Amino acid sequence: MATKVTMPQLGESVVEGTIGKWLVSVGQSVAKDEPIVEILTDKADSELPAPVAGVVTQLLAAEDDIIAVGDPICEIDENAQATAAAAPANEPEAPASAASPAPPTSPSVRKLAREKDVDLAAVQGSGEGGRIMHDDVMDAISSAPGPGRMATTPPPPPAAVPPAPAPAAPVAQRAPATTTSSGPSGAFRLPPYVPKPGDEIVPFTRRRRIIADHMVFSKQTAPDVVTFAECDLHRTAVLRNQHKAQFKKDGVNLTYLAFAIAATARALREFPEINSRVLDDAFVKLAEVNIGIAVDTDEGLVVPVIRNTDNLTIRGVARAVADVAERARSGNLTPNDLSGKTFAISNPGRRGNLVGGAIISQPNVAILRLGTIKKRVVVIEHEGEDLMAIHPVMHMALTYDHRVVDGVHANGFLYRISEILEYGDFEL
Repeated sequence: MATKVTMPQLGESVVEGTIGKWLVSVGQSVAKDEPIVEILTDKADSELPAPVAGVVTQLLAAEDDIIAVGDPICEIDENAQATAAAAPANEPEAPASAASPAPPTSPSVRKLAREKDVDLAAVQGSGEGGRIMHDDVMDAISSAPGPGRMATTPPPPPAAVPPAPAPAAPVAQRAPATTTSSGPSGAFRLPPYVPKPGDEIVPFTRRRRIIADHMVFSKQTAPDVVTFAECDLHRTAVLRNQHKAQFKKDGVNLTYLAFAIAATARALREFPEINSRVLDDAFVKLAEVNIGIAVDTDEGLVVPVIRNTDNLTIRGVARAVADVAERARSGNLTPNDLSGKTFAISNPGRRGNLVGGAIISQPNVAILRLGTIKKRVVVIEHEGEDLMAIHPVMHMALTYDHRVVDGVHANGFLYRISEILEYGDFEL
């Protein structure tokens, strides 16, 4: 019996994937759950396991092909016998590198090699069992144009001869891509881009293009409103200082972000309309509280998800944040890590600004943007008198979808987050 393997749904907003690298060839035997192909999306790069054991009889897509979710990409026959015969002419042929694969390599390393034009078959792996590591690829890059790097650019002209300016025609051919606008029609038109010396045209990467499309879709779909709050973190800071040394001994970094996430998760339980999504003519209050955390990577933002966040202690939240952030930056997130969020939080990090309103991450109805934490002079009441004190203060901005969320609920939700943080009301 032959089983058609289809492009999986790799994230809730992903509608297609790119064939990055075939890990098998026609005629090869595979075991169930053995990786057969690397799939690339704007969210993550993942290895797709074989759904059944058998022999690969057809590859229905070539490397770099973009395939819609649900469309077939290969066929595995559970009753066929393995053979060394080549693939039929009407099937995409596996590249030469697939026939002689490099030593075991992680998806993130293969991705780096593709981006840097490094031939993994010529790279000596330094990891266990000859595994090619990130540093091995970087070493191959630094040793170019020796073996391990595919030369893609001609050598520069001699230093004594000044480089000739780029011809106007090729630049003009690229310019339309940078001036095309998907905005509304009307009398206004963008002025055409005129190339000038020193300008650099940077093509959108696959991930940046899809991020851009998502942001435009969100702004055009959701009538969003932003509301702000100021939060005195003094009591939370005292609680953090009392326990952060012990947490550090246990290998846990006790950050303010963990407290903010925990407070948000509790508030979402109390304001379920914020934890929802819009349908065609209704909206659904979601049973699970799964908070997505925006993580900045070299290729742009990704939003890995902490599932059932409302059931976690501060320690559990802190561990989960460290785990997903590390895997996001190393390129080791799975499709499951990026799906199912019901609310999102954007954290500016140590070099953030006062506060800012974020764009809602669809299909959620709200997103919380945390501001930077600064020591400020605040007025406190002590024994009936108003006194000045220096406390850590953070501003927060809640962007919400006014189709579902009214101002009274948005304000109450943001107030409740501030209240939990100001009272330091947490279970560690």
